[in-house]
Amino acid sequence: MDYTIRKAAPEDMPAVLELIQELAEFEKEPDAVILTADDLIRDGFGENPSFICFVAEVNGKIEGMALCYYRYSTWKGKTVHLEDLVIRKEFRQKGLGKALYTKVIEYAKKQGVKRVEWVVLDWNTPAKNFYTKSGAFVFDDWCTVQMDEQAMNEYLKNAR
Repeated sequence: MDYTIRKAAPEDMPAVLELIQELAEFEKEPDAVILTADDLIRDGFGENPSFICFVAEVNGKIEGMALCYYRYSTWKGKTVHLEDLVIRKEFRQKGLGKALYTKVIEYAKKQGVKRVEWVVLDWNTPAKNFYTKSGAFVFDDWCTVQMDEQAMNEYLKNAR
Protein backbone atom coordinates (compact mmCIF):
# COMPACT_ATOMS: atom_id res chain seq x y z
CA MET A 1 0.00 0.00 0.00
CA ASP A 2 1.35 3.40 -0.96
CA TYR A 3 0.95 6.17 1.59
CA THR A 4 2.39 9.55 2.45
CA ILE A 5 3.18 10.82 5.94
CA ARG A 6 3.28 14.61 6.14
CA LYS A 7 2.76 17.54 8.46
CA ALA A 8 -0.92 18.47 8.60
CA ALA A 9 -2.24 21.72 7.15
CA PRO A 10 -5.25 23.76 8.31
CA GLU A 11 -7.42 22.30 5.55
CA ASP A 12 -6.77 18.81 6.97
CA MET A 13 -8.44 19.57 10.29
CA PRO A 14 -11.97 18.37 9.37
CA ALA A 15 -10.48 14.94 8.53
CA VAL A 16 -8.36 15.04 11.69
CA LEU A 17 -11.49 15.79 13.71
CA GLU A 18 -13.22 12.77 12.14
CA LEU A 19 -10.30 10.62 13.29
CA ILE A 20 -10.47 12.11 16.79
CA GLN A 21 -14.17 11.20 16.90
CA GLU A 22 -13.39 7.69 15.66
CA LEU A 23 -10.84 7.34 18.46
CA ALA A 24 -13.37 8.53 21.04
CA GLU A 25 -15.77 5.84 19.83
CA PHE A 26 -13.01 3.20 20.00
CA GLU A 27 -12.24 4.33 23.55
CA LYS A 28 -15.93 3.98 24.45
CA GLU A 29 -16.50 7.72 24.92
CA PRO A 30 -18.37 8.73 21.75
CA ASP A 31 -19.87 11.89 23.29
CA ALA A 32 -16.64 13.21 24.82
CA VAL A 33 -15.38 15.23 21.84
CA ILE A 34 -16.48 18.87 22.04
CA LEU A 35 -13.64 20.21 19.90
CA THR A 36 -14.35 21.63 16.41
CA ALA A 37 -12.26 21.81 13.26
CA ASP A 38 -12.11 25.57 13.80
CA ASP A 39 -10.64 24.98 17.28
CA LEU A 40 -7.98 22.74 15.76
CA ILE A 41 -7.16 25.33 13.11
CA ARG A 42 -6.97 28.14 15.68
CA ASP A 43 -4.86 26.15 18.12
CA GLY A 44 -2.57 24.28 15.74
CA PHE A 45 -1.53 26.94 13.28
CA GLY A 46 -0.36 30.51 13.39
CA GLU A 47 2.34 32.26 15.35
CA ASN A 48 2.35 30.04 18.48
CA PRO A 49 0.78 26.67 17.64
CA SER A 50 -0.23 24.50 20.58
CA PHE A 51 0.47 21.25 18.74
CA ILE A 52 1.89 19.66 15.63
CA CYS A 53 -0.05 17.08 13.71
CA PHE A 54 1.12 14.53 11.18
CA VAL A 55 -1.27 12.80 8.80
CA ALA A 56 -1.15 9.58 6.82
CA GLU A 57 -2.63 9.88 3.33
CA VAL A 58 -3.70 6.98 1.14
CA ASN A 59 -4.88 7.82 -2.38
CA GLY A 60 -5.19 11.48 -1.41
CA LYS A 61 -7.42 10.79 1.63
CA ILE A 62 -6.35 11.18 5.25
CA GLU A 63 -6.60 7.78 6.94
CA GLY A 64 -4.55 8.41 10.07
CA MET A 65 -3.07 11.10 12.26
CA ALA A 66 -0.71 11.68 15.16
CA LEU A 67 -0.99 14.83 17.26
CA CYS A 68 1.74 15.88 19.70
CA TYR A 69 2.96 18.88 21.64
CA TYR A 70 5.71 19.99 24.00
CA ARG A 71 5.67 19.39 27.73
CA TYR A 72 8.31 20.22 30.27
CA SER A 73 9.73 17.68 32.67
CA THR A 74 11.43 18.86 35.85
CA TRP A 75 13.70 15.83 35.44
CA LYS A 76 14.36 15.80 31.67
CA GLY A 77 13.56 19.28 30.40
CA LYS A 78 11.60 19.70 27.18
CA THR A 79 9.71 16.56 26.11
CA VAL A 80 7.20 15.66 23.42
CA HIS A 81 3.80 14.33 24.44
CA LEU A 82 1.99 12.19 21.88
CA GLU A 83 -1.65 13.02 22.57
CA ASP A 84 -3.28 10.74 20.01
CA LEU A 85 -2.33 8.41 17.21
CA VAL A 86 -5.30 7.01 15.34
CA ILE A 87 -5.79 5.06 12.13
CA ARG A 88 -9.17 4.50 10.51
CA LYS A 89 -10.39 1.02 11.37
CA GLU A 90 -10.15 -0.31 7.82
CA PHE A 91 -6.50 0.79 7.56
CA ARG A 92 -5.20 -0.68 10.81
CA GLN A 93 -2.51 -3.38 10.68
CA LYS A 94 -1.22 -2.04 7.33
CA GLY A 95 1.78 -0.03 8.50
CA LEU A 96 0.21 3.43 8.80
CA GLY A 97 0.31 3.46 12.60
CA LYS A 98 3.97 2.45 12.69
CA ALA A 99 4.80 5.08 10.05
CA LEU A 100 3.10 7.84 12.06
CA TYR A 101 4.69 6.61 15.29
CA THR A 102 8.10 6.67 13.62
CA LYS A 103 7.45 10.20 12.32
CA VAL A 104 6.68 11.41 15.86
CA ILE A 105 9.85 9.78 17.23
CA GLU A 106 11.91 11.32 14.40
CA TYR A 107 10.33 14.72 15.07
CA ALA A 108 11.14 14.46 18.78
CA LYS A 109 14.72 13.45 18.04
CA LYS A 110 15.14 16.43 15.66
CA GLN A 111 13.80 18.71 18.40
CA GLY A 112 16.51 17.46 20.76
CA VAL A 113 14.13 16.28 23.46
CA LYS A 114 15.14 13.62 25.95
CA ARG A 115 11.77 11.86 26.16
CA VAL A 116 8.57 11.14 24.26
CA GLU A 117 5.60 10.17 26.39
CA TRP A 118 1.97 9.24 25.99
CA VAL A 119 -0.78 7.28 27.70
CA VAL A 120 -2.48 4.09 26.61
CA LEU A 121 -5.64 2.53 27.99
CA ASP A 122 -4.96 -0.49 30.18
CA TRP A 123 -7.27 -2.68 28.07
CA ASN A 124 -5.60 -1.78 24.74
CA THR A 125 -3.29 -4.79 24.73
CA PRO A 126 -2.32 -4.60 21.02
CA ALA A 127 -1.12 -1.01 21.46
CA LYS A 128 0.73 -1.83 24.69
CA ASN A 129 2.43 -4.78 23.00
CA PHE A 130 3.44 -2.63 20.03
CA TYR A 131 4.88 0.08 22.27
CA THR A 132 6.81 -2.41 24.40
CA LYS A 133 8.18 -4.14 21.30
CA SER A 134 9.33 -0.74 19.99
CA GLY A 135 11.43 -0.17 23.11
CA ALA A 136 9.00 2.03 25.04
CA PHE A 137 8.26 1.30 28.68
CA VAL A 138 4.61 0.99 29.70
CA PHE A 139 4.35 2.03 33.35
CA ASP A 140 1.85 0.22 35.52
CA ASP A 141 2.57 2.17 38.68
CA TRP A 142 1.55 5.65 37.47
CA CYS A 143 -2.05 6.78 37.12
CA THR A 144 -3.35 9.49 34.81
CA VAL A 145 -5.12 12.26 36.71
CA GLN A 146 -7.53 14.71 35.08
CA MET A 147 -9.88 17.41 36.22
CA ASP A 148 -12.60 18.43 33.75
CA GLU A 149 -14.10 21.91 33.49
CA GLN A 150 -16.97 21.16 35.87
CA ALA A 151 -14.60 19.74 38.48
CA MET A 152 -12.30 22.77 38.12
CA ASN A 153 -15.23 25.11 38.68
CA GLU A 154 -16.39 23.16 41.74
CA TYR A 155 -12.90 23.01 43.18
CA LEU A 156 -12.29 26.74 42.72
CA LYS A 157 -15.71 27.60 44.16
CA ASN A 158 -14.94 25.61 47.31
CA ALA A 159 -11.20 26.36 47.58
CA ARG A 160 -11.60 29.87 48.91
